[in-house]
Amino acid sequence: MELDLRLGDVHSLKAKRSVVRPIVADLRRLLQVSAAETSSLDLHRRAGLGVGLVSADRAHAVAVLERAEQVVVDHVEVEVLSARQRVIHADDVA
Repeated sequence: MELDLRLGDVHSLKAKRSVVRPIVADLRRLLQVSAAETSSLDLHRRAGLGVGLVSADRAHAVAVLERAEQVVVDHVEVEVLSARQRVIHADDVA
């Protein structure tokens, strides 16, 4: 999943890190997923997060990604502008 975020009152990259880092840590801790800031690294008030997981069951993967989106939404200091989910099956890889 890719999330595009707008951050609140952030005026430096250091302040941005102090907002984004706890969100990434919560995703990793609560849901045992891979999560990282993946885009808009040089912008103060924007952030892109990537969340990934491996699952034997598509329904479980979708449920975890929906919960991950809710974890991010629950952080009041950010606004989720978009969230895009993509499920890749082993047969999709050529």
